[in-house]
Amino acid sequence: MRRLLAALLLVSLVAGPAFASGGEEKKPSSTVLMSPVALPVIVDGRLANYIYITLRLQLAPKADSAKLREKEPFFRDALLRAAYRTPLHRPDDPNALDPVKLRAAILRESAAIAGPGQVVGYQLLRAQPQRYLPKPKTSKPPKA
Repeated sequence: MRRLLAALLLVSLVAGPAFASGGEEKKPSSTVLMSPVALPVIVDGRLANYIYITLRLQLAPKADSAKLREKEPFFRDALLRAAYRTPLHRPDDPNALDPVKLRAAILRESAAIAGPGQVVGYQLLRAQPQRYLPKPKTSKPPKA
């Protein structure tokens, strides 16, 4: 009984503003939750570590979310292959992802799988290195 009351209260809170505005609410974009992916960290041409990530892909309002959820394994595979071609970690910190490289890879690979404009963004839910690597030493210019 408590669950039913809580569910009704939640529905009334969510639906209340939509009915009060009198207009049609914009359909919220749907998402595809991806299973964790282990992205490689490649240092000096060698595999040094993995960064485990969990993503939520944000779909366009007109995208068929059910159809794209079925393609989730293809998104993971494409992202992993892209990470082996071009490492997605930051050059100055092998324990962190480069957000620019990650976004470019996600949008490029998802456009190839789902079609252009179907995936409009992503949310990084978790990024955890397998083990922490020391940051590379920066070489200082010699004193004259």
